[in-house]
Amino acid sequence: MQLWVGLGNPGTQYALHRHNVGFMALDVIAGDHGFSPWQKKFQGLLSEGRIGPEKILLLKPQTFMNDSGRSIRAAADFYKLGVEDVTTFHDELDLAPMKVKVKRGGGTAGHNGLRSTEAHMGNAFRRIRIGIGHPGHKDRVTGHVLGNYAKSELDPLADLLGALSREAEWLARGDDVRFMNEVALRLTE
Repeated sequence: MQLWVGLGNPGTQYALHRHNVGFMALDVIAGDHGFSPWQKKFQGLLSEGRIGPEKILLLKPQTFMNDSGRSIRAAADFYKLGVEDVTTFHDELDLAPMKVKVKRGGGTAGHNGLRSTEAHMGNAFRRIRIGIGHPGHKDRVTGHVLGNYAKSELDPLADLLGALSREAEWLARGDDVRFMNEVALRLTE
Protein backbone atom coordinates (compact mmCIF):
# COMPACT_ATOMS: atom_id res chain seq x y z
CA MET A 1 0.00 0.00 0.00
CA GLN A 2 1.20 3.50 -0.84
CA LEU A 3 0.09 6.93 0.39
CA TRP A 4 0.12 9.61 -2.30
CA VAL A 5 -0.33 13.10 -0.91
CA GLY A 6 -1.26 16.24 -2.80
CA LEU A 7 -0.01 19.37 -1.10
CA GLY A 8 -2.31 22.38 -1.24
CA ASN A 9 -4.65 24.63 0.68
CA PRO A 10 -8.34 23.81 1.24
CA GLY A 11 -11.06 26.10 -0.08
CA THR A 12 -12.38 27.14 -3.47
CA GLN A 13 -10.54 30.47 -3.32
CA TYR A 14 -7.24 28.52 -3.57
CA ALA A 15 -8.35 25.97 -6.16
CA LEU A 16 -6.40 27.41 -9.12
CA HIS A 17 -3.35 28.61 -7.18
CA ARG A 18 -0.01 27.25 -8.41
CA HIS A 19 0.58 26.15 -4.80
CA ASN A 20 -2.41 23.78 -5.17
CA VAL A 21 -1.12 21.81 -8.15
CA GLY A 22 -0.66 18.79 -5.84
CA PHE A 23 -4.40 18.74 -5.11
CA MET A 24 -5.10 19.11 -8.84
CA ALA A 25 -2.87 16.13 -9.69
CA LEU A 26 -4.66 13.87 -7.18
CA ASP A 27 -8.09 14.95 -8.43
CA VAL A 28 -7.17 13.91 -11.98
CA ILE A 29 -5.61 10.61 -10.83
CA ALA A 30 -8.68 9.79 -8.70
CA GLY A 31 -11.05 10.52 -11.59
CA ASP A 32 -9.06 8.73 -14.29
CA HIS A 33 -8.44 5.59 -12.24
CA GLY A 34 -11.92 5.18 -10.71
CA PHE A 35 -10.96 5.82 -7.09
CA SER A 36 -13.57 5.91 -4.31
CA PRO A 37 -15.34 9.19 -3.50
CA TRP A 38 -13.36 11.54 -1.26
CA GLN A 39 -14.05 11.03 2.46
CA LYS A 40 -13.11 13.22 5.41
CA LYS A 41 -10.41 11.35 7.33
CA PHE A 42 -7.11 12.17 9.03
CA GLN A 43 -7.78 15.94 8.90
CA GLY A 44 -7.91 15.59 5.14
CA LEU A 45 -9.79 14.10 2.23
CA LEU A 46 -8.99 10.46 1.45
CA SER A 47 -9.74 8.38 -1.62
CA GLU A 48 -8.80 4.72 -2.17
CA GLY A 49 -8.17 2.76 -5.32
CA ARG A 50 -5.75 0.71 -7.38
CA ILE A 51 -3.29 1.61 -10.05
CA GLY A 52 -2.22 -1.61 -11.69
CA PRO A 53 -1.87 -4.17 -8.91
CA GLU A 54 -0.95 -1.55 -6.28
CA LYS A 55 -3.37 -0.26 -3.66
CA ILE A 56 -3.01 3.52 -3.46
CA LEU A 57 -4.43 5.91 -0.88
CA LEU A 58 -4.79 9.50 -2.08
CA LEU A 59 -4.75 12.20 0.61
CA LYS A 60 -5.41 15.93 0.35
CA PRO A 61 -4.62 17.39 3.81
CA GLN A 62 -7.16 20.03 4.84
CA THR A 63 -4.89 21.50 7.52
CA PHE A 64 -3.48 24.20 5.20
CA MET A 65 -0.06 23.81 3.65
CA ASN A 66 1.97 24.77 6.73
CA ASP A 67 0.57 21.88 8.76
CA SER A 68 0.20 19.17 6.07
CA GLY A 69 2.50 16.79 7.93
CA ARG A 70 0.02 16.31 10.76
CA SER A 71 -2.58 14.87 8.37
CA ILE A 72 0.03 12.75 6.56
CA ARG A 73 1.37 11.33 9.83
CA ALA A 74 -2.16 10.43 11.03
CA ALA A 75 -2.91 8.51 7.82
CA ALA A 76 0.52 6.82 7.75
CA ASP A 77 0.18 5.73 11.39
CA PHE A 78 -3.34 4.36 10.88
CA TYR A 79 -2.29 2.24 7.88
CA LYS A 80 1.11 1.38 9.42
CA LEU A 81 3.03 2.97 6.55
CA GLY A 82 6.59 4.22 6.72
CA VAL A 83 8.14 7.27 5.15
CA GLU A 84 9.24 5.10 2.19
CA ASP A 85 5.54 4.50 1.36
CA VAL A 86 4.73 8.23 1.11
CA THR A 87 4.79 10.25 -2.13
CA THR A 88 4.04 13.97 -2.24
CA PHE A 89 2.87 15.91 -5.29
CA HIS A 90 3.81 19.57 -5.00
CA ASP A 91 4.68 22.80 -6.79
CA GLU A 92 8.36 23.50 -7.43
CA LEU A 93 9.71 27.02 -8.04
CA ASP A 94 13.08 25.76 -9.23
CA LEU A 95 11.63 23.81 -12.18
CA ALA A 96 10.40 25.34 -15.43
CA PRO A 97 6.62 25.50 -15.72
CA MET A 98 4.99 22.19 -16.64
CA LYS A 99 8.16 20.14 -16.07
CA VAL A 100 8.13 17.16 -13.71
CA LYS A 101 10.97 15.64 -11.71
CA VAL A 102 10.90 12.86 -9.13
CA LYS A 103 13.29 12.50 -6.25
CA ARG A 104 13.44 10.84 -2.88
CA GLY A 105 14.66 12.82 0.09
CA GLY A 106 16.41 16.15 -0.10
CA GLY A 107 15.73 19.59 1.26
CA THR A 108 12.53 21.58 1.45
CA ALA A 109 13.65 24.64 -0.57
CA GLY A 110 11.48 26.85 1.62
CA HIS A 111 8.29 24.91 0.75
CA ASN A 112 6.18 24.91 3.91
CA GLY A 113 4.24 21.78 2.95
CA LEU A 114 7.48 19.85 2.50
CA ARG A 115 8.87 21.32 5.70
CA SER A 116 5.81 20.13 7.65
CA THR A 117 5.91 16.70 6.01
CA GLU A 118 9.58 16.34 6.89
CA ALA A 119 8.94 17.43 10.49
CA HIS A 120 6.30 14.71 10.92
CA MET A 121 7.68 11.92 8.70
CA GLY A 122 11.41 12.47 8.13
CA ASN A 123 12.72 13.46 4.71
CA ALA A 124 13.03 10.13 2.85
CA PHE A 125 9.62 10.40 1.17
CA ARG A 126 9.30 10.51 -2.62
CA ARG A 127 8.53 13.88 -4.16
CA ILE A 128 6.78 14.52 -7.47
CA ARG A 129 8.04 18.03 -8.19
CA ILE A 130 5.73 19.90 -10.58
CA GLY A 131 7.40 22.97 -12.04
CA ILE A 132 5.76 26.37 -11.70
CA GLY A 133 8.84 28.41 -12.62
CA HIS A 134 10.42 31.25 -10.67
CA PRO A 135 9.01 34.75 -11.19
CA GLY A 136 12.56 36.16 -11.43
CA HIS A 137 12.88 38.08 -8.17
CA LYS A 138 12.42 36.86 -4.60
CA ASP A 139 10.01 39.72 -3.82
CA ARG A 140 7.58 38.29 -6.39
CA VAL A 141 7.66 34.66 -5.18
CA THR A 142 4.71 34.78 -2.77
CA GLY A 143 2.39 36.39 -5.29
CA HIS A 144 3.48 33.91 -7.95
CA VAL A 145 3.05 30.81 -5.79
CA LEU A 146 -0.24 31.98 -4.29
CA GLY A 147 -1.54 33.30 -7.61
CA ASN A 148 -3.88 31.54 -9.99
CA TYR A 149 -2.59 29.89 -13.12
CA ALA A 150 -2.97 32.28 -16.05
CA LYS A 151 -5.61 31.46 -18.67
CA SER A 152 -2.80 30.78 -21.16
CA GLU A 153 -1.43 28.11 -18.78
CA LEU A 154 -4.67 26.16 -18.32
CA ASP A 155 -4.42 23.98 -21.45
CA PRO A 156 -0.74 23.07 -20.83
CA LEU A 157 -1.64 22.39 -17.18
CA ALA A 158 -4.48 20.07 -18.21
CA ASP A 159 -2.07 18.25 -20.56
CA LEU A 160 0.49 17.90 -17.76
CA LEU A 161 -2.01 16.62 -15.19
CA GLY A 162 -3.41 14.18 -17.74
CA ALA A 163 0.10 12.89 -18.51
CA LEU A 164 0.85 12.44 -14.79
CA SER A 165 -2.32 10.41 -14.38
CA ARG A 166 -1.90 8.29 -17.52
CA GLU A 167 1.67 7.35 -16.52
CA ALA A 168 0.90 6.88 -12.80
CA GLU A 169 1.32 3.11 -13.05
CA TRP A 170 5.09 3.63 -13.40
CA LEU A 171 5.05 5.54 -10.10
CA ALA A 172 2.98 2.82 -8.46
CA ARG A 173 5.57 0.26 -9.61
CA GLY A 174 8.43 2.38 -8.25
CA ASP A 175 9.94 3.11 -11.68
CA ASP A 176 10.47 6.85 -11.22
CA VAL A 177 12.78 7.23 -14.22
CA ARG A 178 10.32 5.58 -16.60
CA PHE A 179 7.53 7.75 -15.16
CA MET A 180 9.48 10.95 -15.84
CA ASN A 181 10.41 9.81 -19.34
CA GLU A 182 6.87 8.80 -20.28
CA VAL A 183 5.38 12.04 -18.94
CA ALA A 184 7.96 14.06 -20.91
CA LEU A 185 7.19 12.06 -24.07
CA ARG A 186 3.45 12.65 -23.72
CA LEU A 187 4.03 16.38 -23.36
CA THR A 188 6.02 16.55 -26.60
CA GLU A 189 3.31 14.82 -28.66
